[in-house]
This record gives sequence, C-alpha cells and structure tokens, in this order.
Amino acid sequence: MNPVTPPTHDVFKAQLIKARTQLLERIAYERGGVVSRADMAADHFDNSFQSRAQIQSERQTEFAMNEHETAELGDIEAALERVQAGTYGTCTDCGVTIPTARLAAYPTAKRCIDCQTLVEQHR
Repeated sequence: MNPVTPPTHDVFKAQLIKARTQLLERIAYERGGVVSRADMAADHFDNSFQSRAQIQSERQTEFAMNEHETAELGDIEAALERVQAGTYGTCTDCGVTIPTARLAAYPTAKRCIDCQTLVEQHR
C-alpha cells in the first residue's frame, strides 16, 4: 500500500475543492439560482395540463436529485475535514492506509475496500 503523503494530500485537497465548487455551481444552475428544488416541485402542481402521474414523477425526481447532491456535498466536506485533521487516506473503521489508487478513483473514500465491503453487505 502507498501511504498518502502530505504532497499527495494537497493534490487530493485540490481535487475535492474543485469537485465541491463544480457541485455547488451545478446545484445553483439546476435550481435556477435562488429557487429551491422544493419550490420547483411545487411549480409542477401549477401545470394543470400535465397528468397527475407526470407531476408526481417530476416531483419525486426533484427530491431524489436534491438528496443525492446533498449527500455528495456532505461526503466532499467530510473528506476535506479529514484532510485538515491529517486523517485523510486512513480508513475510519480499521485505521489502515487506504491505497492511493482507491483515493484517486474515489477521492471521498473514508474506508478501505474490506471495510466498505462489510458495510455494503450489512445494508
């Protein structure tokens, strides 16, 4: 395993900050600026020409997208906190070093493959 060295931390930190910025920009764009997804979903009910099923489907999609983006943003923030604390690249469950290749593929990874596999098996 390759330990995550401080210069590598800087590379991952920059990637995480860029990912956060892009996500926030995408959220702002998709929400039309200051309009929340909940408000957009409510607007769907104002379209009387649409079928009730279509309105419900659009509403559920808006809420699902919001939940996904919120979770993604939380993962990025948590990874940045681990960078700041000096624990980035260390499995939060067992304490082993997460391989650099895993972090390169999934920069917000907080667990090694073995621990992540166990978590997913229990879900």
